[in-house]
Amino acid sequence: MIKIVADNKIPFLQGALEGLARVEYLPGGEIKSADLKDADALITRTRTLCGRELLEGTSIRFIASATIGYDHIDAAYCDSAGIRWTNAPGCNSSSVEQYMVSALLWLSVHRKLDPRDLTLGIVGVGHVGSKVARSAETLGMRLLLNDPPRERAEGSDAFVSLEELKEQSDIISLHVPLNRGGVDNTYHLLDSTFLASLNKETIIINSSRGAVVDEPAVLEGIVNGKLSDVILDVFDNEPYVNKDLLGAITLATPHIAGYSLDGKANGTAMAVQAVSRHFGLGLDNWTPASIPLPESREILADGSGENLPELLWEIYSQIYDISSDAHRLRDAPENFEALRGDYPFRREAPAYAVRLFQGYPEIREILEKLGFDVLSDSCM
Repeated sequence: MIKIVADNKIPFLQGALEGLARVEYLPGGEIKSADLKDADALITRTRTLCGRELLEGTSIRFIASATIGYDHIDAAYCDSAGIRWTNAPGCNSSSVEQYMVSALLWLSVHRKLDPRDLTLGIVGVGHVGSKVARSAETLGMRLLLNDPPRERAEGSDAFVSLEELKEQSDIISLHVPLNRGGVDNTYHLLDSTFLASLNKETIIINSSRGAVVDEPAVLEGIVNGKLSDVILDVFDNEPYVNKDLLGAITLATPHIAGYSLDGKANGTAMAVQAVSRHFGLGLDNWTPASIPLPESREILADGSGENLPELLWEIYSQIYDISSDAHRLRDAPENFEALRGDYPFRREAPAYAVRLFQGYPEIREILEKLGFDVLSDSCM
């Protein structure tokens, strides 16, 4: 029977592999080489740095990361050591989409902006960026898409240069992997040069990887008026957050954009299935037996008012209010890891139904496109 070491904060995992493997659960950031001496597989998140220091001299043959990102895995070392690895691409893309919708609606209400008057520039249009584009279009935003790898593969019709995106965007949102160097380098993609080329006050949102943003440059951009608002979910030196940066930006959250229960369940399922396929465990189609439902699934909303952004925020904030996460981090930045590890219940829009009174058919259509079940038949 194989032995598996697993991060103890991966939800829905406990009980999935027992009986087919010996499973030991440990805090992800504390897993040491000695813990892996006789282990065959490691199931992890981003807090376990999987490189030579951790893996050399162990019996690990397979690593499954229950995360979309994989910059915590030293792919070159794993290849040289004969260690296979997988991540979970797209597992939490709908969760990040939810985070972004909440951010955009929060900005609409608290900065008196109408999404229908704004241009959103999306840098990175993969699993996540594509879904963000879909929801932003539903909100009525004009879109500019930048994705050099996709543009090279598919042609330029759907994409714009980074320069054009910077010139025209009111909001720029980053959804790229962390690439250190090369033709598609994203390390400190948003730096002082990037900010200097902005021709108007711009809003920046980063929910990709912390090192994609040069944090001192962002501070400077806020001070010199290049940036009107900054929303960051990720930071360069996690779990440590620069206090000056935290005090200057609009909203800061503790790397939880992808932390809906739906996204976590998807990531865990993909990790279990990957381990199963590698070791022949017979769980190739495993998914969690159930995901807890909200205590109250139904949301009541009066659609008779004239302010669409306020109505959408009133509804959406009941399933996810980004500012609640921001308040928790601002109040206790030293608890960054605990805020992630003990993250509160959060389900995505399909787990909810909106009973809409009054309003017009377009509201119902928007809510349905955002994922809600709309119960009312009283739209006019």
